[in-house]
Amino acid sequence: MRRKLYSELLNWKNSKMRKPLILQGARQVGKTYLLKEFAGEYKSYAYFNFEKDKGLSEIFEKDFNLKRIIEYLEIINGSKIEKNNTLIILDEIQVSGAALNSLKYFYEDGHEYHIVSAGSLLGIKISNKGTFPVGKVNFLDLFPMTIDEFLLALGKEEYLRLITNAFKRKEALPKIFHEDLTELLKVYLLTGGMPEAVKIYIDMRDFKLVRKTQEEILNAYLLDFTKYAEKNEIIKLSLIWQSIPSQLAKDNKKFIFTAVKNSARGRDYENALNWLKSCGLIYMVYNVKKPFLPLSAYTTHSHFKVYLLDVGLIGAMSELNPSVLIHGAEIFTHFKGALVENFAAQHLMAGINKSLYFWKSEGKAEVDFLTNSKNSVIPVEIKSGKSLKSKSLLVYKNRYKPEVMFRAGLSNFNLHNGIFEIPLYAMFLLT
Repeated sequence: MRRKLYSELLNWKNSKMRKPLILQGARQVGKTYLLKEFAGEYKSYAYFNFEKDKGLSEIFEKDFNLKRIIEYLEIINGSKIEKNNTLIILDEIQVSGAALNSLKYFYEDGHEYHIVSAGSLLGIKISNKGTFPVGKVNFLDLFPMTIDEFLLALGKEEYLRLITNAFKRKEALPKIFHEDLTELLKVYLLTGGMPEAVKIYIDMRDFKLVRKTQEEILNAYLLDFTKYAEKNEIIKLSLIWQSIPSQLAKDNKKFIFTAVKNSARGRDYENALNWLKSCGLIYMVYNVKKPFLPLSAYTTHSHFKVYLLDVGLIGAMSELNPSVLIHGAEIFTHFKGALVENFAAQHLMAGINKSLYFWKSEGKAEVDFLTNSKNSVIPVEIKSGKSLKSKSLLVYKNRYKPEVMFRAGLSNFNLHNGIFEIPLYAMFLLT
């Protein structure tokens, strides 16, 4: 996904309709690293961080005289900012409402300056400082690393070619490759896709250090609650956040407010839930009554599931012991398959960057995810084992006759009874 995003950054650089760019994403998903890497496409770059340099905001608060702003930024940077040749990176821009608003004027009066901004959704989505420059900026979204990016980081690029070709041909991989990829998938379920956790694993192969990194990330999110949220929402945010692993460990993974707090009511916690969603920290998957387009028109807003942004973080929150790696397929069934479902939600979101849904019949049939592609609804069932039984998909097939159906699990690629079986490690291809 980062390769695709980098390509989109290049398109932005060369576009005649270029606007100042905001790279969105939760904290510590790698936004700064990606933008500094992209800066290599320029003669030079000027980097500014509003969290580390509190005085930066003052430059933008006086007025929006671009000549003065650039002059001051050049003094701080220690070098000239050249039009069209210098990439200006404004990191943690959510700290300064004035800097965020200045992007409007760079679009209108300073088109020759190439400006990219990064900030967690914690600030950008809910900032009440100044006027947001609606229509004057471009957006891109960054998610935690997906399994294909994990394999690339491990130097397993040849595996990606094998997976992609097997997917296109609908034919099984040789057993030796399938088993090795399944083992690597188990590792990914523990490390997740937060770049720092992945780096620690690759450099040290030490799951204790990986877990320590994940815990530090989780603590940073909790601190952000107190930094960005309204005071009356902080406790609600924390309660919802801490309840997610136990919510997913239930047989019925429907989000229940009384599982957050005995006396909790939906209307009292709705704002906090939407806050976490808009920050990119959770994914909400809504039930639809009928799988027709547009799916949003058939949504039951009171019936939904909640997944964490990263499968490794949910393992850390649950204190999952890394020793599950040596216990066969146990990691896939842990918490009643919660890790596997969270993995799937994470990859579908990164791949399509759209709302996700699930379908449930009046009886017990349930399809875990529905996505829309090329004007059709695609059902995706997630299996934590190798069973080829798909009662729910068959019920769905008989009722709605979809063009294509996917089941992702531990089995190899296989087309069976109208269902395309794919291994979980190929989820990144469902975009």
